[in-house]
Amino acid sequence: MSKTWLISGPPGCGKTTWILNTMQSHPGSCGYLRLEGYTDQDLEQAPDTGIDLAFLQDQIPQLRDLTDPHLDLASQPDDLLALIEVPQFRPPKESGLIGIDPRVKAQLEAFQLLPDRHLHFGQDPELPKRDSLEFSKLESWTISLHKYVWDPSSLNSFWFELVNGAYGDVYRAKALMNLPDGRAFFCNWMMTQDGSQFLPLQAVAPPNGRPTRVSELVVQGKALDAVGAQSTIDDCLLNDAVLELHQAPLRDRQPELTHSR
Repeated sequence: MSKTWLISGPPGCGKTTWILNTMQSHPGSCGYLRLEGYTDQDLEQAPDTGIDLAFLQDQIPQLRDLTDPHLDLASQPDDLLALIEVPQFRPPKESGLIGIDPRVKAQLEAFQLLPDRHLHFGQDPELPKRDSLEFSKLESWTISLHKYVWDPSSLNSFWFELVNGAYGDVYRAKALMNLPDGRAFFCNWMMTQDGSQFLPLQAVAPPNGRPTRVSELVVQGKALDAVGAQSTIDDCLLNDAVLELHQAPLRDRQPELTHSR
């Protein structure tokens, strides 16, 4: 029998990681949807930039996108596990399905989705508590890096500066970043963690110009210096000539590679 679960919680509590682990341990097929969260007084939600879906689809290639208008859930396998993620700063007043925010219910109805379970980080014991954090004020800054490629050493330096306060008091940072050899990394940091995650994507882009996959940076914190961060990022990205210098030797050494972007 198929199952549809709604997973909510504050930024950086571990929703996507828990969803990935749950899907990887599920013996059947899986589907995923990330809903938009809602700003709450001084707490600004980050927009959905597609990072989570792109990362999960890379790790689970057969993952179904629940926003696909051609996807008929009624015709899906009985073992389908559909996991819906929604960022939510404060725990619901009531646990379970009755505690779902009415605004979230409206989004679910638009996708014709009816959860049979609702779990919230920091409230339900089935979910880990160590990464949950309460916020009193939170700003959000997002930049699209579509088709941009980073100088590897510059990326390391920028990320270190970012999470150590060079561009404001950063609580949360998440990104998908392209490197000139065709690799991409899921970069993930939260102030409650011991360090950053740098997880390589399984798919490698061919050394033929700029990759077209999702590449985004999302930062949440206080007193964020978006102008300063953008200026540094501009200095870290490779222009076409330098990118070609990186990629030409790869094409010469590995002409047989046919990795898709």
